[in-house]
Amino acid sequence: MSKNLSEIVDVRTSQATLESLCATEHAECLMCGPANPLGLKLRFKAQPDGSVLAMFACREAFQSYPEMLHGGVISALLDAAMTNALFSIGVVGVTVELTVRFLASVAINRGAVVRAFIEKDAHPLFYVRAELEQDRKIMARASAKFMVKG
Repeated sequence: MSKNLSEIVDVRTSQATLESLCATEHAECLMCGPANPLGLKLRFKAQPDGSVLAMFACREAFQSYPEMLHGGVISALLDAAMTNALFSIGVVGVTVELTVRFLASVAINRGAVVRAFIEKDAHPLFYVRAELEQDRKIMARASAKFMVKG
């Protein structure tokens, strides 16, 4: 039972760290910035497995072809998730390489979940991956390298 309690504490600590860095380092971010009046204000949540996730409403305003979410929006969502995964461990990083694989069309007017995982810490580089799911199916994947900012 104490193991579960320590996992909860870790998630709470990760969440507090994530929120603090997002507010101080990313306040105006288009994807997750709490102070950007035009932003999406995604709320990433730390998970017990070390990942972070957020829900996203795939609104019609973000479509490209009819009924399809724009690929640039998908890429930005995946990048934001990976940035917030780093925030959850207290790292402020900038994307230095991003590879996105689109597996299926993401439908508009339906929700999606974006999740990111840290793969490797090779300080000052971090290797991170992300997935976007809709209807419990992975629709896009990304991998990226981040460099510690500064």
